[in-house]
Amino acid sequence: MKPIRLLAAFLTVGIWTLLSRILGFVRDIVIAARLGDGPVAEAFVVAFSLPNMFRRFFAEGAFNMAFVPIFSRKLEAGEDPKRFAQDAFSGLAMVLIAFTLIAQAIMPWLVLAMASGFRADGRFELAVGFGRIAFPYILFISLAALLSGVLNATGRFVAAAAAPVLLNIIVVASMLTASIVGGDFGTWLIWAVPVAGVAQLGLLWVAAARAGFPMRLSRPRLTPDMKRLMRIALPAMLAGGVVQVNLLVGRQVASYFDGAIQYLNLADRLYQLPLGVVAIAIGVVLLPDLSRRLAGGDAQGGRNAFNRATEFALLLTVPAATALMLISGPLVSVLYQRGAFSAEAAIQTAEVTAIYGLGLPAFVLQKVLQPLFFARHDTRTPFRYALVAMLINAVIAIGGAFLIGFHAAAWATTLAGWAMVVLLWAGTRRMGDAAAVDARLKRRAIRIVAASAAMGLVLLGTEWLLGETLYRDHVRFGALACLVGAGIVSYFAIAQLFGATSLGEIRRSMRRGARPE
Repeated sequence: MKPIRLLAAFLTVGIWTLLSRILGFVRDIVIAARLGDGPVAEAFVVAFSLPNMFRRFFAEGAFNMAFVPIFSRKLEAGEDPKRFAQDAFSGLAMVLIAFTLIAQAIMPWLVLAMASGFRADGRFELAVGFGRIAFPYILFISLAALLSGVLNATGRFVAAAAAPVLLNIIVVASMLTASIVGGDFGTWLIWAVPVAGVAQLGLLWVAAARAGFPMRLSRPRLTPDMKRLMRIALPAMLAGGVVQVNLLVGRQVASYFDGAIQYLNLADRLYQLPLGVVAIAIGVVLLPDLSRRLAGGDAQGGRNAFNRATEFALLLTVPAATALMLISGPLVSVLYQRGAFSAEAAIQTAEVTAIYGLGLPAFVLQKVLQPLFFARHDTRTPFRYALVAMLINAVIAIGGAFLIGFHAAAWATTLAGWAMVVLLWAGTRRMGDAAAVDARLKRRAIRIVAASAAMGLVLLGTEWLLGETLYRDHVRFGALACLVGAGIVSYFAIAQLFGATSLGEIRRSMRRGARPE
């Protein structure tokens, strides 16, 4: 089995994820323009959040964190990985079918758990109806995520990275169709979700079959390997549950402030762009690579993979966080302020975006540190750390809501994220040299921060020069492009000058893949 070309794989996944996130922006821009921060928009956000919340258990979250290391080791050792993948696929499908049926029956309670502030108005019935339509998405996307894990472990990243693009293509197409043929906009929007799930599963099923892993629904078998998988997955699922409690707390707080769920959702979309491009790429690539290196006794290679992943994360995340904190106002205004989405709504969203920007490096670093535990089949330690972060999140979100309103939910997410990073970092110290920071990472981390600070000055200067042009119709998209372009060009130029990165190295990695030094 050929080694995974680490940086090239990061870039492959990152580019496809970037395309998906851009289409996601198009989706959210259209939704904001048509629905604003009104009841249909908030009902859709809650309904769509339900399957996406539970996918953290069954999809790319807890289950895959347990499945991928075991599958990767079986693949490396030639211990019938196909049979193991088939058993996992059938077992997961059985659980998800039962879970989806139960969710249909208890949907009103699920909506109340997500947004109890809806109880007193028409948003509740709307969210319950939307939730019943959208929830089967969990079945399709979770099985698709397992197939993604199979493909990623074999070094095939393109199909798994491209699949999320289908969701946004289908949702955008449904909204365009609704605008052309008429009908209820919200109904067209929500039905696109399960249709997209079927399309994603179909794409990955074909890709896995072509890779030599054809999956089919069969009677689940409780083999020793499956028992081991469940033992490892359970703590990871509990940790995932803790993360979802954090999200629930934020939604509950926001549901008591008119429009706040939509403000948090749109701000989330902005910081999820760099988070998705970098963190998903690292999470997808690093876990199977570390697992296979540990199985092969390559401790030095594992250390190099960890350090290069951290370097890649900082290279793209620190400047993105700087931009979100400094120019959130123009970003939100240009992207979302039109139609039913007012200037006041844009201001509220921009304030939340800046808070999330402060936490962006923490959210990405978690994706670098967690695989160090998961690759060693240790899911209990991150679970304990997640409990501490959950407590911090709840205290800040609920207590702070009385002082600063729904902004407390964003501050809680950011501060709990940094607390989780501190705990994970402390936990890796027990791993010795395998998780040690090398000299190159230390040098480049300092230079990346310096280059980002310099870029921040360029952004502020460019924003001042552009002035009101950023807020004028017809020219504001061009003005924002100039502002963002100035930031990107200045950052990479300064980073190259400071020695924070090498553009030649990135080009070579895209062609051949990164190799340990």
